[in-house]
Amino acid sequence: MFRIVLLQIAATIIAACVAGLLSGRPALVSALLGGMCCFVPNGLFALRLYVSARKPGGANPLTFLFGEMIKIAATLALMSAVVWLYRDVNWLVFIVSFIVVLKSYFILLFRLRP
Repeated sequence: MFRIVLLQIAATIIAACVAGLLSGRPALVSALLGGMCCFVPNGLFALRLYVSARKPGGANPLTFLFGEMIKIAATLALMSAVVWLYRDVNWLVFIVSFIVVLKSYFILLFRLRP
């Protein structure tokens, strides 16, 4: 799970570098913020799931469902904070970076070995 979060951080950095080279500083910051809106809640969710799995009895479906709801709420809160605090958002770069980071785990699906 933490490998996925690390991959998402790497995807954020790569997307930000590409956006910065193509469109300048506001695009770079927008790409960083878009990626952060994805990997920060996922990291918190992974940490919560890891801690729950270490408890006696392990993680149950309710823990997973509650963690997913918190992750969605945290994502929306971070996106709202970006809208409120950063006025120079390049929306296309922000959304594309968010989607790239969100879907970057597909890379690990083909590399994981049982």
